[in-house]
Amino acid sequence: MAVSDGPRARERPGRPPLGRILLERRAVAPGNMLRALALQARHDARLGDILLSRRWVSEHDLTRALCEQWGTEAADLSAEPPDSRLVDLVGPERCLAEAAVPWRRIGAVTVIATARPEDFDRVRRDMAPLIGSCVMAIAPESKIQAAIADSGARSLVRRAETRTPERESCRAMGSARAARAGWVVIACLVGLTSFAPRAVFVAFALWAIVTLFLTSALKAVAFWAEWRALQRPLPPSAGRSDAKLPVVSVMVPLFREDDIAPRLVARLGRIDYPRELLDIVLVVEEVDIHTQAALSAAKLPTWMRVVLVPDGPIRTKPRALNLALDFCRGRIIGVWDAEDAPEPGQIRQIVRRFAEAGPRVGCLQGVLDYYNADHNWLTRCFTIEYAAWFRAMLPGLARLGLVVPLGGTTVFFRREVLENLGGWDAHNVTEDADLGLRLARHGYRTELVPTVTEEEPNSRVVPWIRQRSRWQKGYAITWAVHMRDPSRLWRELGAKRFIGIQILFLGSLSQAVLAPILWSFWALSLKLPHPFAPLSDSGWMTALWSLFLASEAVSLVVAVWSLREPKHRHLIKWVPLLHLYAPLASLSSYKAIYEVVAKPFYWDKTAHGIIDGAPGAGPEATPRAEGTRPILIRLRGRVPTPASALKDIA
Repeated sequence: MAVSDGPRARERPGRPPLGRILLERRAVAPGNMLRALALQARHDARLGDILLSRRWVSEHDLTRALCEQWGTEAADLSAEPPDSRLVDLVGPERCLAEAAVPWRRIGAVTVIATARPEDFDRVRRDMAPLIGSCVMAIAPESKIQAAIADSGARSLVRRAETRTPERESCRAMGSARAARAGWVVIACLVGLTSFAPRAVFVAFALWAIVTLFLTSALKAVAFWAEWRALQRPLPPSAGRSDAKLPVVSVMVPLFREDDIAPRLVARLGRIDYPRELLDIVLVVEEVDIHTQAALSAAKLPTWMRVVLVPDGPIRTKPRALNLALDFCRGRIIGVWDAEDAPEPGQIRQIVRRFAEAGPRVGCLQGVLDYYNADHNWLTRCFTIEYAAWFRAMLPGLARLGLVVPLGGTTVFFRREVLENLGGWDAHNVTEDADLGLRLARHGYRTELVPTVTEEEPNSRVVPWIRQRSRWQKGYAITWAVHMRDPSRLWRELGAKRFIGIQILFLGSLSQAVLAPILWSFWALSLKLPHPFAPLSDSGWMTALWSLFLASEAVSLVVAVWSLREPKHRHLIKWVPLLHLYAPLASLSSYKAIYEVVAKPFYWDKTAHGIIDGAPGAGPEATPRAEGTRPILIRLRGRVPTPASALKDIA
């Protein structure tokens, strides 16, 4: 195959515009070309990407036009895959970032297949020290990604599992030595309790009282900060109105979601953002053949892609996100969950706020809410709890300049910030809270944005306990990881934020575990035996009862205030029943303690689609589009997914 030197083609005077070539080839209708050029003037997108996303040109015709424009030829990566040795020399991550892959050697020259010929000069300069003299060929970006996924799978998977620096990761906690140390600590506590039960009870009670005071004070101060901020008028927008809209990639991890996949596609189809700038990446485990089949049947539009994640020693959401991150096109990276129904204008609001905020704002967290909140008592309480957390507590923490533990969905990042931090800790089962803490440690701020995503509430007690225990286990592991070097953490966060995370992580966990000890004080009002009975008539006990009442008052006020919007105002009468809801957190905390020692990386999956009823979930809302081929990422040497299961997908 003859190929021409890319740089010479670029420097040749009079290189015809791509649009003119496509019109001369009759590959694009003139009216569609005019619309595409108008969109390009407003958006940060390449002309070819706009035409492809609108289905105004075929991938084949676009590739041929680019070859004519740049005086080169096309590389057929499907018929002749890239040399994996060349891909390893450059690194699959760099190839994905540049949409360019070293294809094959012809004598002493390496042919690089690229989807962005305008960037070939820079790509050649970067890759030449590694692979020698280079020339250019053209290939579609989808084919380049699929080829890199196949040839560089081992490197990509290894990077996904170890992307976070080891000093900030919990991956060492899964060792046998760590498990033995955990069992020794538990055994010592049990032995001490058997030997001196009264002393242990008093010590735990004092700690529970202290943490109750601290967590209640933090909740009150955060609520006050948010309430006070909402009384002030909003400052005028400082964003540039003439700035071009960027490409935004949103990853949606799916696992065993075959029943919810069609509804998910319908919900995301309601997003109001230019399709050429919207990059939805559905992240599916390769072993999950049922979800793959469901997505294939849903006929994905051009702006949705599927990335398959190879199986490995761990199977967690952050591992999948790390792997899919390299396949994202956007400068802003977001995450939604499988059951989410985001507001149609959410992406525009996120883009606008990033444009207004300074570069130190690395993350924007949206508000999570529930549809079908009235399904039963548990979903009502769950909705009240979420309202207090996302509408009072987290915004208040951000106003105070404290660490914001992120939610796992409706969270958006500047891509360069996320990559600088090493993505998500693949072994942490609350990767969101951990990432919020790492953002603060590296000097970035997180802001809450008043854009709402509705999701499905957990409606059954046992799944609720399983989900909550995973969150509590992750909080415990996150605290332990970042407290390996307390002095360093103090220096990086400062005194205020350091104390804040002690209250937020250690204090909330202590309250869940030790809640039964606090409940035992009701025995004093009934004149029953209790270790603190000698103090029942003292001023200390009066102060303790005052603390209990103040704590309850703070929780009730925050909950009622958070339900002030018309949608959830009817739930206010259910707020007192949170007293019956709270014991579930204690039950889940004991499961969490066991798993911290025995199964620190085990991801207890939450089932979705049980009471689904989100807006746009009906079959009539499903976008009409042709099916797309998923990007298959497989480890060489592994047992592949059965062909019979993939025949309708690939």
